[in-house]
Amino acid sequence: MKITNFISKKSVALNVHPTTKLEAIDMLIDLLMTAGAVKDKGTIRRDILAREAQGSTGLSNGLATPHAQNDAVKKAAISILTVPEGVEFDSVDEKPARLLVLFAAPLKSADTSLTEMGIFSVLLMDDNFKESLIKAKSVDELLKLIEAKEDSRRKAEQPETQLSGDKKIIAVTACPTGLSSSFMAREALKKAAEKFGINIRVEVYGAAGVYHALTEEEIQNADAVIVAASRKVPISRFDGKPMISTAVGTAINKPEQLFERLKAGQAQIFHATEDDEPFSTKLFKKIKSIFS
Repeated sequence: MKITNFISKKSVALNVHPTTKLEAIDMLIDLLMTAGAVKDKGTIRRDILAREAQGSTGLSNGLATPHAQNDAVKKAAISILTVPEGVEFDSVDEKPARLLVLFAAPLKSADTSLTEMGIFSVLLMDDNFKESLIKAKSVDELLKLIEAKEDSRRKAEQPETQLSGDKKIIAVTACPTGLSSSFMAREALKKAAEKFGINIRVEVYGAAGVYHALTEEEIQNADAVIVAASRKVPISRFDGKPMISTAVGTAINKPEQLFERLKAGQAQIFHATEDDEPFSTKLFKKIKSIFS
């Protein structure tokens, strides 16, 4: 399934002029309502604002990616606003957002739908691509740009490989909804690692589950761990490893800082406790103790 399958022509508005962040969010939701993808504006608006309260989805260089996953959404869908003059969105670089993309999905969504949304969020990290969308003169032109970029990405995509080399870093990314930020954090960490000449494997906690799961061998052989998560993820498996823990937004916006910290020896040895174990592991241990 292609990214453009989630973008109706009715859910795109070019060269618009919202004056506030809330107005921009309302416009994005209204586009999805018009496209028939949302049945209850109040519910999705509440969840989008709750996500914003946890940390703004206004990223750097004019991009904002608000998102929500709840039963008010009838089908996975994306709405887009281009705001050439920009609108204040509490962005990390304190600059106005000029391309606003709303990711919305039902609580029960097909894994493929959520994967495509994750792919699109990663494509938006390309500043040249983002600028081309902002400059699009028509909705048809914008959709063609997205299709071309997606096709190019798929042709160039390399399969996941095992860690190798001298310095081996593993990472985990997770955001509250798992629709976009966790995928963007993975991409940012991979690009930063390449700049530092470091091997990295990144596990992603998305809305539909775990992507690019780390193996026990990779964990065992890793020199350090980066946990960039804004929700609880299982980390007891990293016991004894040097670890840097941060919010998912830091991995998106300041990934180089994390590698600088590793280079400076600032990672702390992680000592797992029972609270760090996932619920399934705790349950297994409890059942085992009953019958032992």
